[in-house]
Amino acid sequence: MNMAQTIARIKQGGKHFEILVDLDLAMDFRKKSAPNGFLEMDKIFTDSKKGLVAPTMELKKAFGTDDVEEISRKIVKSGEVLLTQDYREEEKEKRVKQVIDFLAKNTIDPKTKMPHTPERIKKALDESKVNIKNVPIESQIQEIIDEISKVLPVKVETKKVKIKIPSVHTGKTYGIVAQYKESEDWLPNGDLEVVASVPAGLVIDFYDKLNSITHGSAVTEDIREQ
Repeated sequence: MNMAQTIARIKQGGKHFEILVDLDLAMDFRKKSAPNGFLEMDKIFTDSKKGLVAPTMELKKAFGTDDVEEISRKIVKSGEVLLTQDYREEEKEKRVKQVIDFLAKNTIDPKTKMPHTPERIKKALDESKVNIKNVPIESQIQEIIDEISKVLPVKVETKKVKIKIPSVHTGKTYGIVAQYKESEDWLPNGDLEVVASVPAGLVIDFYDKLNSITHGSAVTEDIREQ
């Protein structure tokens, strides 16, 4: 099995099925349904190491089809893709780099008002033994900052904004604004007004998500700090 090849597997209809896939291509497909082409061998196995190919009847009974590509897409999307140690380490390095880049661009030393260098931030991450999870940075950045603040004085530069969201969109947008909100006010007509402090480096992405969901109907206004 080459470095990039791995097994994807699923239990379906009480039976075990697996395929051989290119790890990077399979993970791309799993994350964003990119063009597949991840199959290393055009076969569905019950045990790939022993070379045991799944009988056609078992495939039809479990998946309703014996089409290898259709079944393989389901296995990669809904089953388990076994990750190699190299892949895990590479993904971890990417997440650490993203966090370092974010903190270098968006935080300062509260005493000197100067930004920290990437090297100093990396050292603080190592010293504080922060667990960087495999989730979007914005959803864990406060937790990371709380941890590294024990060894490095850090303050996030934020932009304060007032947002008015039409009632028809509040359900889908609440999760986006809630993580940054300082206050909220539900208006009689169901609209939502929120005052949020958004990290400076996430403002553009924040507005993009907000506008995408509300089709540009959310009204935003910068609040200048006194």
